[in-house]
Amino acid sequence: MEKVVVTVELSENNYSAFLESLPGCASTGKSFDELKKNIKEAVEFHLEGMREDGDDIPKQFTGEYELSFRFDSQSLLQHYNGIFTNAALERITGINQRQLQRYASGISKPRRPQAEKIENALHKLGKELSVVEL
Repeated sequence: MEKVVVTVELSENNYSAFLESLPGCASTGKSFDELKKNIKEAVEFHLEGMREDGDDIPKQFTGEYELSFRFDSQSLLQHYNGIFTNAALERITGINQRQLQRYASGISKPRRPQAEKIENALHKLGKELSVVEL
């Protein structure tokens, strides 16, 4: 199954998404869940239109595919702001709270190694939580 990357951005009022691999295909939503639903529908609609027009379908859309959502650092930190405090993120990433706040507010962007620290820490936490039973 092909993974297709959807770029997600967060604004003051909503989420937006687009696919670099499918130019012109974009959507918005008030919540991330709504955005996921809307972009899936937008991709299906876009591909249907391409088929009807006889356009070439990008290779990753010719078989089964799965949408994978990529946030920029600022949008990710804002999205999870109510779930993770900067203190908690500092503990799992090793990045100080002040710097995390600068990333979340858009004052600065993390260099690739810092972005990878955040991503790896969240993936590790997700793996740990996925095996918890109560």
